[in-house]
Amino acid sequence: MSEFQDEFDPPFEAIEPAQCRGPLLFNSPHSGRIYPREFLLASRLDLATLRRSEDSFVDELIAGVVNRGHPLVRAHFPRCYVDVNREPYELDPRMFDGRLPSFANTRSMRVAGGLGTVARVVGDAQEIYDQRISVAEALRRIDGLYKPYHRTLRRVFMRLHRDFGAATLIDCHSMPSTTGTKDERPRADLVLGDRYGTSCVPVITETIEATMRGFGYVVSRNKPYAGGFITEHYGNPTAGLHAIQLEINRALYMDERRYEQAASFDKLAAEFAILADRLAAIPIEELRPYRAAAE
Repeated sequence: MSEFQDEFDPPFEAIEPAQCRGPLLFNSPHSGRIYPREFLLASRLDLATLRRSEDSFVDELIAGVVNRGHPLVRAHFPRCYVDVNREPYELDPRMFDGRLPSFANTRSMRVAGGLGTVARVVGDAQEIYDQRISVAEALRRIDGLYKPYHRTLRRVFMRLHRDFGAATLIDCHSMPSTTGTKDERPRADLVLGDRYGTSCVPVITETIEATMRGFGYVVSRNKPYAGGFITEHYGNPTAGLHAIQLEINRALYMDERRYEQAASFDKLAAEFAILADRLAAIPIEELRPYRAAAE
């Protein structure tokens, strides 16, 4: 980690409450906005374009959960530098100078779309680099950032599981308010991704949906986002481990063109703190392994 400490200071952090009040862990893996100078020099795109893949301000939006008694893990490195919501080695051989390890996944749909662990594109498929980068550089990012991030996330998650007999990971992201297509329907305010009911028990999804609908938001499930690598690999309800992805419409809390917080930011942040209270109030018996197995 030391080689990245100077670049990001720190690369990520796990913010702990004074006292944990429930089995909840909040995660913001894509809100990092520190762009290393060498990365910017290697990119053919300007900073504003690179930031299109960033879940801007999501970490700040959910920061109030810490005062409610719940830990928060957040990245400071940007998603387009290394994406922790991917397999560790989802890599596109077309963008690297050198041979990838034999165990690399070079054929996933995400790699095909240019959005592997080390991304090839941002925004509307704009190429990040004007020349190939070294395999060694990709592995440096994975070993120095991706793996330590997941070690920390897993450590906090499993500690909650040990202390409470169950744990719930709320993986928080944001989505553009529109894809720019003329015939696109308005997007929901919030998309809940529980891998079609496989990554958490229903009461978690139902509690989030009921709470946010109660605040007046339009909520959908699993379309167009059912949950990524983190939701899939951390959620195991039969073991009392639950994970759900929250995609928040950026128009709710920010100016998407100026990358500035909107006047509505504080209201939504307060509502997420209330949501944390509602999730913490779920009886622990409904989250523990024997309950999940019975369902």
